[in-house]
Amino acid sequence: MINSILRFGLIFILLILLQILLFNNIQFSGYVNPYVYVMFILLLPVEIPSWLLLLLSFTTGLIMDFFSGSPGMHSSATVLAGFVRPYVLRVISPRDGYEPGSDPSMLTYGFIWFLTYTLLIVLVHHTALFYLEVFRFADFFRTMLRVLLSSLFSITFILLFEYYRRGK
Repeated sequence: MINSILRFGLIFILLILLQILLFNNIQFSGYVNPYVYVMFILLLPVEIPSWLLLLLSFTTGLIMDFFSGSPGMHSSATVLAGFVRPYVLRVISPRDGYEPGSDPSMLTYGFIWFLTYTLLIVLVHHTALFYLEVFRFADFFRTMLRVLLSSLFSITFILLFEYYRRGK
């Protein structure tokens, strides 16, 4: 129990620091903004209670809002991502279900499963974040392009981190 708290605490701090110090400074002509801090929500255990998942999602988004100067956009997007996570896990669950005590990882469930899982959660997060940022449908297709390009870069970095984290 203590090991899990320390491990997830370390992952949380590392991802927030990477996002603030490195990834917030990456912008390609306003279309690509990778947000890899979402990986914290992805890596939480499958059987985490819903209330704790939403609380951790909100805390993650609140810290990002604080350091980004955005008024609740990251909090809203991460809470939405945390809210849909159990449904996504249910939809893409393996035939035999999830192993008790397992983390959703590439090593445990395979590359295709992890890619699908990451793709769905990141798309939900980025769609909510970018449309809340614009808050109008006048630039619908431009914003959708930002969502898709930023999601592509975020997913690439998340897969690289997962690959490195598992040491394959």
